[in-house]
Amino acid sequence: MCIRDRPCIVGCSDIVFENQDHVKIVTEEGPIELPKLTEITIDANDGSIYLGRLELDEAKPDASFYKLLLWASNIKKLKVLANADTPEDALRAIKFGAEGIGLCRTEHMFFEGNRIDILRLAIIEEDREEKKKFLEKLLPLQIEDFIRIFEIMNGLPVAIRLLDPPLHEFLPKTMEEIENFAKRVEIPVEKIRNSVIKYQEANPMLGLRGVRLGILYPEIYETQIKGIFRAAKIVANNGIKVNVEIMIPLVVSVAEVYYLKNMVEKIYNKELSHGRTERIGYKFGIMIETPRACLIARELGKLIDFASFGTNDLTQTVIGLSRDDAGKFLGTYLEKHIFKKDPFISIDKEGVGRLIEIAVQNLRAANKNIKIGVCGEHGGDPESIEFFQNCGLDYVSVSPYRIPTATIASAQTVLKE
Repeated sequence: MCIRDRPCIVGCSDIVFENQDHVKIVTEEGPIELPKLTEITIDANDGSIYLGRLELDEAKPDASFYKLLLWASNIKKLKVLANADTPEDALRAIKFGAEGIGLCRTEHMFFEGNRIDILRLAIIEEDREEKKKFLEKLLPLQIEDFIRIFEIMNGLPVAIRLLDPPLHEFLPKTMEEIENFAKRVEIPVEKIRNSVIKYQEANPMLGLRGVRLGILYPEIYETQIKGIFRAAKIVANNGIKVNVEIMIPLVVSVAEVYYLKNMVEKIYNKELSHGRTERIGYKFGIMIETPRACLIARELGKLIDFASFGTNDLTQTVIGLSRDDAGKFLGTYLEKHIFKKDPFISIDKEGVGRLIEIAVQNLRAANKNIKIGVCGEHGGDPESIEFFQNCGLDYVSVSPYRIPTATIASAQTVLKE
């Protein structure tokens, strides 16, 4: 099973993992201890826990659901795109009426099959030319993924975000994982451990990630951009429309955008500017995830075709609140009405929202044709959607299952007006 496909249920405080071999479930009658490998079924809707494996049925909406969705689609103002990282996600998004993909996170593609081992070897390797050789092995695999996504979307926009997470997230974590990896690829354990130590960060959310990876290790982004354009070329030559958008994460300066824009343009000219594929264009955009990016939006807007607010990171950087650690005190803040709502669920209008408003005004002042949207979790929250629509955004991008919610929320905002 792929790592990213492992199910995860959070916020279930009645399950206590005491150690690797015992799990304790709290009930009204008292705690129940479950030995290792005991199967349980959890209903994520209401938190119910059942002993044993229950038979599962896939939820299937009825005709009235699709009729409501059609009504809302005819009224809404915002385009509703999908956060989709795989062909399976893309198919699901189309099923729910997505008007394109607003966020394709390429890092998720690296966890399939043996790709993670190849990427790890590229990270560990110190020599730049050797790094490129490992990355070249991943190129045909990425091309295959992009081809399938472009084919499924059939001319709808596909915004592909280049690699974002810090490199340590791809490396083995425990000594056991390090030893198993060393045995598989036949390199010394010590070499792997040294790389794990090298890429460790005290604050990875603000560390070597996003656009910084593309500048320090340009061969990573160059390989991804080649894969995108080569896939587009193959799909177009098969008579299928392609609508390519390349998105750079975590930019904080104009110089970064210049650097990456030149990189993309150079590769495009080499891969696509001649022959039968001359008709294929692309859009170049950025994610706005920091206060500085919001404040220099007028300068950034002159260089880009679209911008997407990554409201998860933007909320962290504006409020100074760690999304990973806030659970320790956020409940108390909500109980004491210090926060009216969880700022990671519903947009903080007075702080984060004010910066978004400033950025939108400046982006449009710099480029009247610019496309602006949101691809953070807030894009699926009805109250946040109303705020985004009133800000003058063009689209929200949400997980496939939240597309109906976003569609109806946008329509309801129009009706309120």
